[in-house]
Amino acid sequence: MAKGKKVDKEERVKFEEHGVEQDTASLLLEAGYTVDAVRSHKDEAPDAGFKAAVPEAKISEKLLREKTSKLNLPPKVILELEKNILKNAEIIDVEHLDRILELAIENFEAAKVEPCEAVGIVAAQSIGEPGTQMTMRTFHYAGVAELNVTLGLPRIIEIADARRIPSTPIMTIYLDKEYRNDREKAKEIALEIEATSITDIGAISTAPDEMLIIIKLDEKDLSERKMTTEDVAKKVAIANSKVEADEKDKTVRIYPKTESYSGLIKLRDKILKMTLKGMDSIDRVVTRKESDEYVLYTEGSELQKVLKVKGVDAGRTRTNNIHETAEVFGIEAARKLIMDEAMATLDEQGLNVDIRHIMLVADIMTCDGEVKQIGRHGIAGEKASVLSRASFEVTVNQLLDAAIRGDVDELQGVTENVIVGQPIKLGTGDVELVVKGTGRQKMGKS
Repeated sequence: MAKGKKVDKEERVKFEEHGVEQDTASLLLEAGYTVDAVRSHKDEAPDAGFKAAVPEAKISEKLLREKTSKLNLPPKVILELEKNILKNAEIIDVEHLDRILELAIENFEAAKVEPCEAVGIVAAQSIGEPGTQMTMRTFHYAGVAELNVTLGLPRIIEIADARRIPSTPIMTIYLDKEYRNDREKAKEIALEIEATSITDIGAISTAPDEMLIIIKLDEKDLSERKMTTEDVAKKVAIANSKVEADEKDKTVRIYPKTESYSGLIKLRDKILKMTLKGMDSIDRVVTRKESDEYVLYTEGSELQKVLKVKGVDAGRTRTNNIHETAEVFGIEAARKLIMDEAMATLDEQGLNVDIRHIMLVADIMTCDGEVKQIGRHGIAGEKASVLSRASFEVTVNQLLDAAIRGDVDELQGVTENVIVGQPIKLGTGDVELVVKGTGRQKMGKS
C-alpha cells in the first residue's frame, strides 16, 4: 500500500475481527499489510485460520528493543509502541516492522509544536471554544445514581479557579485485597467512614415537664455500626448536664443543669448536629461493585483521615479536591488530578480536546510548587508585565500601583506588544535578521 493512501475500512474491520486494535490495524494497513491470507482458511476458527495464515512469529522482544533503542522518541512513546507491536507480533513480520517504526516517527514529528508557536493562545482557544458547548447543570455521578457531582462548565471554572473546596466534593475509595471482594467487609469500612448522627441510630425527643431529653436507640442500627448505648451516652455528654444510659431499654436520658425550656431546645439542637462516629465532612458513603471488586464513593472529602482507615488502599484512593490532593500526595499528584478532572469533564460532555492543552494549564497552575488559580489572584496577577496585568482586570489600580512603584515594562509578551502596536514576539516576529558584509559597508572601508 502506497504511503499516504487512505486506509481501507473493510480491511481494517477484518483486522479488528481478529482482535487487532483499531490504531494498530490502521498502522499495519498503511504499512502495506493486509489480511487476504485469512480467506484461504474459511473452514477453520477465525483465530486459528489467521494464525495458520501467518505462522512465523518473526519479531522477538530482543529484536524490537534493538530497533526501538535507536529511535529519537520519548521513553513513554517507545514503551507504548513496543507494547502494541508485541501484542500483535504474530501478524507483523520484520519487513513491515521498519515501516511501522518509520510511521511512528513521522506521526510523532507531525504532532510536535512548531518553533515560536503561541502555545498558550492555542491552548486557551482549544479549551474555550468547546467550553461554549458545555452545559451548566449538576449531573448524577457516572454510575452512582445516589450521588450528585458538578460537571460541565461550572466544574471547568472550579478547576481553573483552583477552588479550595469543590461544590460537590467526592472521594473514590479503593480497598485492600482482604476487603475488596467481600461486600460485608466493604460495608463495615463504609460505616467507619460515614458520619453517624443521632437520627441514623434512633430518635430524639424532649420532655419539658421533666426537663430532660430522651434518646431512644434502634438496636439493629446500633449493632450495624458496632456501637453501644454507653458509647452514645459518652458522645452526647455535655458539660453542665447529667447523662444516664439504660443498656436494657436502649435509652439515653440527658438532664440539663439549667432548667429552662429554651436551654432544653438549644441542647437538643446541639445533640442533633453531633457526629457520634465517622468523619464530620463525609455525609454519605455508597458501596458499588465494579468488575470484580467493591469501591466506595463518598459525599464529602477527608483524604488524610480516610487513608488511615484499616482496609483502605492508599495507592488508588482519590478525591476531586485539588488542594487536598496537593497537601496529602504532593504537587505532582495535584497536577495529575487537574488533568484527569478537566479531561473527564470534557469527555463527559462529548468534547474532544487534546490532552496537551490541558497539560499546559496544569503545568502553569502547579509550576511553583503550589496550586494557583488562573486569575488576578494567581497566574494572571503575577505576570511581570504591567500592561498585561492591567489588560486582564482592575486596570486603573494596576496602572496606579505600577506608577507608584516605578515599574518598567520590558514588552516581552504578546498582550503588551499588541497594546503598544508592536509586532509580537511569536512566529516570524520572534526572528531577527542581521545583515553582514553589505556592499555599502565595504565601500565605506575602502
